[in-house]
Amino acid sequence: MNPLRPAILAAAGSDRVKQILTTSPVTASMVGRFVPGETRTELVAAARELLASGRAVSVDFLGEYTTDRGRADAAVAEYLALINDLTALDTGAVPAGAAPLEVSVKLSALGQWLGADGPAIAAENLRVLCTKAAEAGVWVTVDAEDHTTTAATLAAIRQVRPDYPWLGTVVQAYLFRSEDDCRGLASAGARVRLCKGAYKEPDTVAHQRRAEVDSAYLRCLRILMHGAARPLVASHDPALIAAAAELAARTGRGPGEFEYQMLYGIRADEQSRLAGQGDFVRVYVPYGTQWYGYLMRRLAERPANLAFFARALAGR
Repeated sequence: MNPLRPAILAAAGSDRVKQILTTSPVTASMVGRFVPGETRTELVAAARELLASGRAVSVDFLGEYTTDRGRADAAVAEYLALINDLTALDTGAVPAGAAPLEVSVKLSALGQWLGADGPAIAAENLRVLCTKAAEAGVWVTVDAEDHTTTAATLAAIRQVRPDYPWLGTVVQAYLFRSEDDCRGLASAGARVRLCKGAYKEPDTVAHQRRAEVDSAYLRCLRILMHGAARPLVASHDPALIAAAAELAARTGRGPGEFEYQMLYGIRADEQSRLAGQGDFVRVYVPYGTQWYGYLMRRLAERPANLAFFARALAGR
């Protein structure tokens, strides 16, 4: 694991570092690489280009840890408007087998942190979004957040998913609990986006070493591939992508029965290669003004981006 990753993830909670990065001219190009814009207009333009290339999209309106009811309501309103805008896009170049349009939501942005009633508020807001999405032919996936939210998030999904069986769940492989979660989700036939994990977690709940995380990812992936789940392989790691292809072939899964998922701005050539050979590829595309936490997690994952980070700090 990148030795600087814990420090960068810790900086995600630093108001001082946030002030430096959000006001540095150097940061603008770095943000633009991972986030196509702050507005729906900019987002739609990026999504249109991806869809035309044969890649599906999952759009995230950035925001998390909301403790204000008005902001939670505003996030719901933005997602409803987003779904409307997405349905106007041409999806004809994307292979059949899954909905080409999807939105990703964090329950902490929908009100999960609003006191004792927060989990119920977030679950109801999720149901509102799913109802709208179902009418529009768009799917929804609930993003994972730090481990303190995992149980409540999975509980909300269990409440809503019976009415919307395409509702997706994100599992972070580095958590010790994730193999058991994958078994339950596979038995339920759920759509599961399996990622390594992007938050700074203590060693009491999560694997810390890269080799351990990779092994955990493979164990979870085998559970999903051999079960009734629809695995969503969220990784840029060539070894894990190759392993997913081998497991899919071994279990007889075609492009309509699993998909690769990658982040906007990362390994675009590999995204195009996979899509070009007929695989179903979905690109996670974030937008909005609340890009800071997302950016810091991307920096932590990719050591090559640290030069930009250092230059932004040195320039102040």
